[in-house]
Amino acid sequence: MAFLSLEKIKPFKKKIYLSSPTMHGEELMYMNEAYSTNWMSTVGANINEVEHLVAQQVGCGYAVALSCGTAALHLAVKLAGVKSGDHVFCTDMTFAATVNPIRYEKAIPVFIDTEYDTWNMDPAALEKAFTLYPDTKVVMLANLYGTPAKLDEICAICEKHGAILLEDAAESFGASYKGRQTGTFGKYNVISFNGNKIITGSSGGMLLTDDPAAANKARKWSTQSRENAAWYEHEEIGYNYRMSNVIAGVVRGQLPHLAEHIAQKKAIYERYRAGFADLPVSMNPFDPETMEPNYWLSCLLIDREAMCRQVRSDRDALYLPETGKSCPTEILEVLAKANAEGRPIWKPMHMQPTYRSHAFITRNGDGRAQTNAYIAGECMDVGADIFARGLCLPSDNKMTQDEQMRIIELVRQCFA
Repeated sequence: MAFLSLEKIKPFKKKIYLSSPTMHGEELMYMNEAYSTNWMSTVGANINEVEHLVAQQVGCGYAVALSCGTAALHLAVKLAGVKSGDHVFCTDMTFAATVNPIRYEKAIPVFIDTEYDTWNMDPAALEKAFTLYPDTKVVMLANLYGTPAKLDEICAICEKHGAILLEDAAESFGASYKGRQTGTFGKYNVISFNGNKIITGSSGGMLLTDDPAAANKARKWSTQSRENAAWYEHEEIGYNYRMSNVIAGVVRGQLPHLAEHIAQKKAIYERYRAGFADLPVSMNPFDPETMEPNYWLSCLLIDREAMCRQVRSDRDALYLPETGKSCPTEILEVLAKANAEGRPIWKPMHMQPTYRSHAFITRNGDGRAQTNAYIAGECMDVGADIFARGLCLPSDNKMTQDEQMRIIELVRQCFA
């Protein structure tokens, strides 16, 4: 590096994590209750209670506690009737778990480009996709980094074309759009309690729906599709997807702290925004008139003119330091040297080796022919552009203000 020598960076005494579990004590009480009552399997009071509490929190009719968010996504895909060879429109800039359950059912994901306003699925690109694949009947939408998508527009497009919306709210539990909680906009919806989420069970997830028959079907599928018989009778394929009563105990102890966690995450976001106000960067965006994110991860996007030269292969990255400029690779190297954890923005699915043969649609049509092309200063492949210029900053609830101010200063020095 030209101005900030990696060798001279003094590391934090303890690691500053991207987003680690924040525990409170009640979790252990409910886990001990599962232990002392010997309800250690996939039935018990903790499971019943977290299903009730989550449905109440989100504002849906039914919640089904499952082993992970990916299991919930898989059952949502099945409930939507997705079959082999079907096309499913899917968020492009997301974690692979949003997409993989589509492939579990041998269906074909078609990736919909991102928009700059929220970093979520572009409604204009979704509308264009329906002109190219008019028979598509399922849309899988993810709310990125805890920020709701433009849900009114997405829902209206789905209704216009007779398509079922599946909402992947794994990252946005507790966020709201126009006063309504995410995880309620699709016919079938999903949240996650993975170890780094805003509420954690160490693992676990939930399927959310207002359809009682669908909730019962999901519970049956999640317990190996056992029929109501004295012996083990199976008339269809099932899965070992039910949440354990022990994991549910962790979630049960976490749930009362959701508002507290969101407030802590918001304070982290606001400190970053203030600390970078005079730098050529911006924070992950949202519309404050319609959206209240849960601020799960605070992210940074470097202005194009402030990017030093950076190239990436599938596994490696190189950059050339330049006065007054930086790039995600440089900033992440500096943070890592300081014993702080950041990471790149989700690499878009259409750029992933396993999905490169799949269709990718922008608001102007076939995105494969438009990657890295700019019109009127805007990239036609928005997800690739955000991936190239963006990164996730340390967003851990337990990070102190002093620790965060040092991280801010390290990032500022990269633009010296």
